[in-house]
Amino acid sequence: MKLRVGLVGLGDHWENRHRPALRALADRFEVRAVCDEVALLASQAAVEFQAAPVDGFRALAAREDVDAILMLAPQWFGPLPMLAACDHGKAVYCANTLDIPAEQADAIRMRVEAAGIAFMLEFPRRHAPATLRLKELIATKLGAPHILFCHQRLSRAVRPAGGGVRSRDLVLENLIEMVDWCSYVVDRDPTSVVGMAHTQGGETGPDYEMMSLDYSDQGQLSTGPAAQLSCGRYIADRWPEAVTFRPPAALQVCCENGIAFVDLPTSLVWFDAAGRHMESLESERPVGEQLLSQFYREVTSLVRSTSSLEDSYRAVRVVLAAREGTASGRRIQW
Repeated sequence: MKLRVGLVGLGDHWENRHRPALRALADRFEVRAVCDEVALLASQAAVEFQAAPVDGFRALAAREDVDAILMLAPQWFGPLPMLAACDHGKAVYCANTLDIPAEQADAIRMRVEAAGIAFMLEFPRRHAPATLRLKELIATKLGAPHILFCHQRLSRAVRPAGGGVRSRDLVLENLIEMVDWCSYVVDRDPTSVVGMAHTQGGETGPDYEMMSLDYSDQGQLSTGPAAQLSCGRYIADRWPEAVTFRPPAALQVCCENGIAFVDLPTSLVWFDAAGRHMESLESERPVGEQLLSQFYREVTSLVRSTSSLEDSYRAVRVVLAAREGTASGRRIQW
């Protein structure tokens, strides 16, 4: 059975993730329509996949030959295609991992649940080969995680505020996915958070944010796993080479029996009593194929799943709580 899909936006990961994945999974997916705010890009993709270019996401969602919508890029319309999909009972794959305005997350979650559609948000960090191998090592050799360090360094590129493209809070988007990543590795939800932010003069939002997550049981502060997350866009646009200079490991995990250093998507170095172990997982199935294969299973299964939406909603709540704590100077518990 082929799943007939419509593409809404193509985005930065079209060439290296989504396009190759759709090609490789041609026995499961058939692209029937393409919509993008840049008409030329939509036409080119439509020709390649023998699909129809469509002028708007509402027209695409209403097509009878489309079973599911793949939202592959954040564009001016934000979460509106999700709501259009709910109106027409179409499954949704959202690659803009957390491109949902935080204040709308709860309303969208309830709308999706009421529509009864399959919904999957893309979490490339948690599905990367290096992360999956880390989970195996935690279960077999490294033991339970104690402390995690997660950092993302961005350039201070000017974020679009007009011209049909919605301004994006890239620090927020990354922090939400990092919260989900750490919670996935620890295999539990945090019970409290402390936040801190720095804002450069003249900026409209923080250029650096840090938060500490406590995964202890309720009422037992600092007795369980802890994670320190940080994300910043403090490197000026005029220093482009500095962004990639000696970047820290994307994730460091200190465990009961050793420590691991993860660089996405396929690099993992870990240490235990036996010494250093280096693993390169280039031969593993690409992340894009794994994610779309999972979406296919969720849509064709008789068991409806919106777990990724729930995970996203929890991560959004954590980051918003951290920002609340930053403003009030206190730890937020729940």
